[in-house]
Parts: sequence; structure tokens; C-alpha cells
Amino acid sequence: MRNTEAKSYYIVRFNDCDPLAHLNNSKYIDYMLNAREDHLRDEWNMELLDYHKLGYSWVVSNHEIQYLRPALYNEKISIHSTLIEAGESYVVVEMRMMDEASKSLKAIMWTKFTCVNVKTGKRFNHPEEFMSIARELVNAEINVAAGLKARIGDFLPEKVG
Repeated sequence: MRNTEAKSYYIVRFNDCDPLAHLNNSKYIDYMLNAREDHLRDEWNMELLDYHKLGYSWVVSNHEIQYLRPALYNEKISIHSTLIEAGESYVVVEMRMMDEASKSLKAIMWTKFTCVNVKTGKRFNHPEEFMSIARELVNAEINVAAGLKARIGDFLPEKVG
């Protein structure tokens, strides 16, 4: 059975921060998307360019993000990612930014990626070869139907509003 979650470490950079030395809100998305690309390559040997050469790729169709604690300038953070849903023409990925020890949740994001034909830009159904890999990688332990706020409860003892 394959590992369904990957983790990597990053340092919060000065130019990505606001005047209070907090990571800028939009940069959380950049850090998490970049980490996911690294995870695909490093953990599962999946290069996005290889799929592009096969004629399909993915575009972001939705982000749902909750910011819980600030990431601070020069802080070492961990970013985790896992596939939580795979449909015939889309995937949903959970990405979490945490402290270095992976104990404190700073932000969590669920992103829906829609598969598209690179020549037409139109929605495209995943080939069976991709779906067979995706089915192995879906993290079935996450209750997607309960929603993102319920998922936060898996990491925090207190209620988050």
C-alpha cells in the first residue's frame, strides 16, 4: 500500500511577509501549491510536465482555506499534502501548513483541480492509467463530506469558528 501523505519543510521568507512579519495571506496558497508539486515529484515520482506532454493538465477550480495561526518571518514550517477525492475529471487535495514539529495547525486548504485538455482548454476525463494511481493515493481516512471546518477539529481540541 502506498503512502498517501507527504510532508516537507520550508522557511518563511522576508519578502513574503507583511509589515508585522506574518506570512502574507496569498503566500500561504503559493507555499502550499509549491509544496504539493514538490510532494508529487519527490514522494510519488509524478512530474506535472509529463502529464502535460500526454495532453492533459489541471487548473485550480476552487480553493477553500482557513487561516488559524500566523506563520512568522524566518520560521521553519512543515507543509503536508494528501489527495482526498478523485473524480473522473477532478481531484481534491488537502494541504496543511503547520509548525516545524507538525503539532500546531497554521492553515488548511482544500483545493479542487479540474483536469483539462491542454490543446482545447476544455474539461477532460482522467485516463484510466491516471485513475488507477489516484485511487491508490486517495486518503480514505478524511471525511470530505463533513467539510473543512469539521476537519479542523481533527487538529484542534478547542472549537474554531
